[in-house]
Amino acid sequence: MEIAITKMSSKGQIVIPSELRGDLHEGDKLVLIKSDNQFVIKKVSDFGKNLQEDIEFAKRTEEALKRIDGGKGTTLEFDDFIEDMKKW
Repeated sequence: MEIAITKMSSKGQIVIPSELRGDLHEGDKLVLIKSDNQFVIKKVSDFGKNLQEDIEFAKRTEEALKRIDGGKGTTLEFDDFIEDMKKW
């Protein structure tokens, strides 16, 4: 899993950082899935391939955010966090 930070413009546009674009190209169509505070972005051409996996990821992330908001989160060092993410 790779993580990067971006921001939204006043026009609602976001930039996908170059290190995360992978096989995305100008003109590719993307699907956005929103679940509470979580967004999943997927290429339309790949939409059906791993949909269930993407939905499960969104649910798990949303549950984790609710635990954090409820004061039940844990703190990890960056390297430990990355190792935990690799297990997903």
